[in-house]
Amino acid sequence: MSLPTHMHAAYVTAPGPAEAIRYGRIPVPVIGPTDVLVRVRLVAADPVDVFVRSGAYPTPMPSPFVIGRDLVGEVAAVGPGVAGFVQGQPVWCNSLGHAGRQGSFAEYAVVAADRLYPAPPDLDPADLVAAAHPAATAWLALFRHGRLRAGENVHVGGGAGNVGSAAVALAVAAGARVIATARPEDFSSVRALGAAEVLDYRDPDLPAGLRTATPDGYHVWVDTSGHGDLATGVGLLANGGRLVVMAGLHATPTLPLGPLYTRDASVTGFAISNASVTDLADAADGVVFLLRATPWRPRIADRLPLSLAAQAHRRLENGEVNGRLVLQSATDRIDQPIGGARYSSA
Repeated sequence: MSLPTHMHAAYVTAPGPAEAIRYGRIPVPVIGPTDVLVRVRLVAADPVDVFVRSGAYPTPMPSPFVIGRDLVGEVAAVGPGVAGFVQGQPVWCNSLGHAGRQGSFAEYAVVAADRLYPAPPDLDPADLVAAAHPAATAWLALFRHGRLRAGENVHVGGGAGNVGSAAVALAVAAGARVIATARPEDFSSVRALGAAEVLDYRDPDLPAGLRTATPDGYHVWVDTSGHGDLATGVGLLANGGRLVVMAGLHATPTLPLGPLYTRDASVTGFAISNASVTDLADAADGVVFLLRATPWRPRIADRLPLSLAAQAHRRLENGEVNGRLVLQSATDRIDQPIGGARYSSA
């Protein structure tokens, strides 16, 4: 297949506001010996993409810098040192656009072979790209950093959100008892994922409710919302409990040391951008498991053309999105299947 020399992409030339995102033609990237060139079909906009683009989450950023980290597409070319991928194969990735790696919001993207995964033909491509970041984040928080085991008690703050709902479903599937917080209007959807109890996160008596729900304490505590109280979480941990901090970029909470060290408990910070390729590969299996074996599906709030990447970032920053934003490559055809599944931009 003859490849074009240039492509459309959404990019910035330096950290800045959403209005700094440009959509235009830049050269198609050149692959290295262990890289794969992917023809991008669908991408998803993540809150962390906003942090990277704005400079709030500093990371090496070449110029021009293609934004975004998630994609679903197909193999366009492979480097001479790559095994296991062939031209035309459906694939996905969720770790671009960070640590000097160019992003996914383009018609073509270079992906290191160890960061690329086959796209199962039985999964809807839009579901897969929308699930890639939140589901992998939830998996790593629970199992890599939270060391969750069957029979343990888990608290999920923000249980109706993108990451939180995935965490509820994964923890339940692992045999844990889950107590989640959410808004009352979301209680039924969180219970449908298997949560044993769902509490109103705005309830002034929430700490007492959490203690009543699990008197023996929580073995794993994750707050995906960034609004949870760290002191409450530490105070409700069981002996050996693990609190995973994964939200609240600018928060400066008080950490009570007494209940932490006297219970052999721990507080661990976690950002998926720091995950090793081995951990990401394990999490990729978790993403596929979640979509195949549980009732959880990502909530796709809107589908946009890639040319509206700046709008997608503005909507994320303004808190206007309840779910996931999926964007479609300009050269794609909405009636064309990827890996056996059809999708639509409507």
